[in-house]
Amino acid sequence: MPEMPDVTVYAERLARRVVGRRLERVKVLHPFLVRTAVPALAVAEGKRVEGVERLAKRLVLVLEDDLFLVIHLMIAGRLKWLAPGAKIGGKASLAALDFPRGTLQLTEAGSKRRASLHVLQGEGGLRQLDPGGLEVLETTVEEFAKALRS
Repeated sequence: MPEMPDVTVYAERLARRVVGRRLERVKVLHPFLVRTAVPALAVAEGKRVEGVERLAKRLVLVLEDDLFLVIHLMIAGRLKWLAPGAKIGGKASLAALDFPRGTLQLTEAGSKRRASLHVLQGEGGLRQLDPGGLEVLETTVEEFAKALRS
């Protein structure tokens, strides 16, 4: 799975492309990917992206109306930015999120299919996915040392 620095770079680069834009459509190519049923994935379509964050090793698309799409890439999971109208598909393709200026394609090599997409309503739903622990990319040396000693 991509490690935290990789996920951080994904979040930064993705934010430049999608914040302030509407998520036009979500195409799921493998149904195992979506791990939540309520709210339905369709409610995300047409929503404006207000931010892109990292929650541990997950990417969070913050949408208007207190809605969140949480992507967990897992082993060999990658994101690809494609030009508008580009062909989506192939064995590794799991999903595509269409925006006005392009498509975000989620892929995963291999056959295990461990990646996931959660659709969550409200901060409470998002907190349920937070594994807790120390944010190592945001902590001081003193905080890190204290956590190690505990």
